[in-house]
Amino acid sequence: MRRNTPLTAVPGASPVRQRAMALSRAGGEVVGPLKGYHHEAYVFAPAAVPTFDASLLRRIERVKLRERRPGVESFDRRCFTSEDELLAALQGRVRRIPEVVEVDGVPLHGFVEGRTLADRCPPGTPLAARHLGQLMTLFRELAVISPDELPADRIRTAGDGADDHDTTAFLRCLVRFTEEHVRRRNTARFGTLFDALGIRPDALPRFAAGLPAFTRRPFSLLHGDLHRENFVVDARGDLWTIDWELAMVGDPLYDLATHLYLMRYPRGQASRVATRWRDAMESVRPGSAAGWAHDLPHILAYKRAQSVYTDVIRAGLVLREGGVTQWQLLPRVARRIHGVLESAAGPLGLAEVPGQWQIVSAYAVWLRTEL
Repeated sequence: MRRNTPLTAVPGASPVRQRAMALSRAGGEVVGPLKGYHHEAYVFAPAAVPTFDASLLRRIERVKLRERRPGVESFDRRCFTSEDELLAALQGRVRRIPEVVEVDGVPLHGFVEGRTLADRCPPGTPLAARHLGQLMTLFRELAVISPDELPADRIRTAGDGADDHDTTAFLRCLVRFTEEHVRRRNTARFGTLFDALGIRPDALPRFAAGLPAFTRRPFSLLHGDLHRENFVVDARGDLWTIDWELAMVGDPLYDLATHLYLMRYPRGQASRVATRWRDAMESVRPGSAAGWAHDLPHILAYKRAQSVYTDVIRAGLVLREGGVTQWQLLPRVARRIHGVLESAAGPLGLAEVPGQWQIVSAYAVWLRTEL
């Protein structure tokens, strides 16, 4: 999960490393960078300074400093202006989440000691009964947090247009975000690649036009990114939920759909998780799972379609990382993109899914335009 690199004295350390070392206890080890695409992060024991809460210091041995990598584009809609502020607001309402502390005016997250669920329980393996129960507790805790209960500042995006309970408008807003902020924004650079892979320019609008009306459900807080890397299992075997940057307010069924899409449960367990979710939600906020069986397949279809755009672009960026073409990665990238296109063929109306060598050829042509 983590690359444990002591940073006692690192020539040419990045600004984030330097800040971590400045905030760490004298003579203490700074570990990192941690694994992560969007952020550069380090773990260390904090210096005991007056702004550090002594009671927290007794509970938290190490903290994490995390900052977004410059130039790394995000393809996900954000709802809250500050993850730190949100986590602080959730203390006492959602159990087993990182605490937020401040050292010299810098907000830091208490580091959850343990291993990610991805390490202990890789994709394709079933979730243990204990962890499934704790996951349902998390869903119940989120379900009772309504849109007007959070003091954390929210980002207001023009054209959002989804009022509480309007689950149909909520999904349409997400589709519109992907169309406007992912596909269109990247058309100048990746449009020819989309074309070569058979992805029509009007694929997302056509998908949106075919969506049915959903059952109305009360909106609540969503984590938005519940996958195996964002769960940590501690020494006692308890499940902690980290990385709340993509949290949002909206249709609770969207959180389930995102979770099911990202977790890659073995055959059979996904349906059991969905029915457990239904029971958990209805037990604390009746109506939160209304119409779930009809609406869930349509949200999952959107997740599959969304993944095509983000994965095709990210694969291109990986192949040109640092301005150097990584030709040796092409076969692996082609296998990944082939699977993503197969999964989204229905939602995006693909006439046919290109084979792996066709995908290699499409990327090779695109990469030559990048030279």
